Amino acid sequence: MSLTFNSGLDMERSYYAATANPFAPAPMLHDAHEADLVVIGGGYTGLSAALSAAKQGMSVILLEAGRIGWGASGRNGGQLIPGWRKGATELVKMYGEARARILFDISLRAREWALSQIAENAIACDLATSGHLLAAAKPTDLTWMRAEVETLERVMGYPHARVLSPEETRAKVASDAFHGGFLDAFGGHLHPLNYALGLANAAARSGVQLFEHSEVLSVSGERGVVARTARGEVRARHGVLACDALLGNLAPRIAGRIMPVANYLVATEPLEAPRALIADNLAVSDSRFVVNYFRISADNRLIFGGGERYTPTPPTDIASFVRPFMLRLFPQLAEARIDHAWGGLVSVTMSRLPHVGRMGDLFFAHGYSGQGVVLPAIAGAAMVEAMAGRSDLFEALAAIAPPEFPGGAALRTPLHVLGMLWYALRDRL
Repeated sequence: MSLTFNSGLDMERSYYAATANPFAPAPMLHDAHEADLVVIGGGYTGLSAALSAAKQGMSVILLEAGRIGWGASGRNGGQLIPGWRKGATELVKMYGEARARILFDISLRAREWALSQIAENAIACDLATSGHLLAAAKPTDLTWMRAEVETLERVMGYPHARVLSPEETRAKVASDAFHGGFLDAFGGHLHPLNYALGLANAAARSGVQLFEHSEVLSVSGERGVVARTARGEVRARHGVLACDALLGNLAPRIAGRIMPVANYLVATEPLEAPRALIADNLAVSDSRFVVNYFRISADNRLIFGGGERYTPTPPTDIASFVRPFMLRLFPQLAEARIDHAWGGLVSVTMSRLPHVGRMGDLFFAHGYSGQGVVLPAIAGAAMVEAMAGRSDLFEALAAIAPPEFPGGAALRTPLHVLGMLWYALRDRL
């Protein structure tokens, strides 16, 4: 169900597909194969795990149901946001200062790993480490933003964030919709599909065998892993399940802990004065529950994502759906042409923290809840470390496993509709 839904969200018409780096198609899996590790899913998590394993000398086969990078990894807003979806203050409330500090340090290690892979493998992905601005949609947001800066400095030893006044925020973003902001200098943005394709090329150079159009129909993880497709199978000592929102019915035991959610994006025509719209090449998102997020591309387009959608059915015209939300923030773009419009599924969890764990010899990581550009790097490395017997990092991630959605996978969609209606109302009030 999820794979079919995702394929109908116009990835082929996306700005990212139109500006993708050359990538040679990978073959379809045929016949029986053996490896030390089989990775199911060709997005950031699977590619990071495959690359980490190959560097450790493991033989690796990666199976992608569609095209590598064409899931959430190649469709998202491309925003590099330090930390977790839960802020430092919330982490301290949930886990105490000592454990919260460990988790925050893990998130910074994820950023370092991602940036180092881009540098080491010369991945051309329009990387900009110019900062991320969380814009305050309500005046009261500034209260918790100030508390967040204080917690980051005092508990995490992190001096790279500050609160902006309404006037400072308007100088950064040419919109009257915001009441201030939280600026993190360690944030940034990139071309998400080219980042994924760069990881895939690096993995292939390291010896990983890549297969596309090889949907895994069944997988078992007791005493080794067996992954079967329509035309072949892979037997491996270990496995990584990295399907995120496209998990479908492949692993019912864990499906109830994530909820697939669609997001929709547009890219305008190149703008004459893009820095007048967003200064300093910042990545920007706002504090609404139904988040708007936007940035300027390398060729001076506004890439804008957002919009409230209360059912999982996609809009018939994504550009017409997203455009009003863009114009509410930037009415000065009323005459700007939209050149690209697309969407895709991401997964969220009840706690908004990722779900990392294992079922026998089959490891998994998903549910990044909007933080899925940087965090998969550390999740992939942690799973490979655990396979080698070094489990501290993996156990720290597994310990924050989110609860199952009430009613499990069967009731996720109706609950999501109700939740969207409620939080959309809260945003308005």
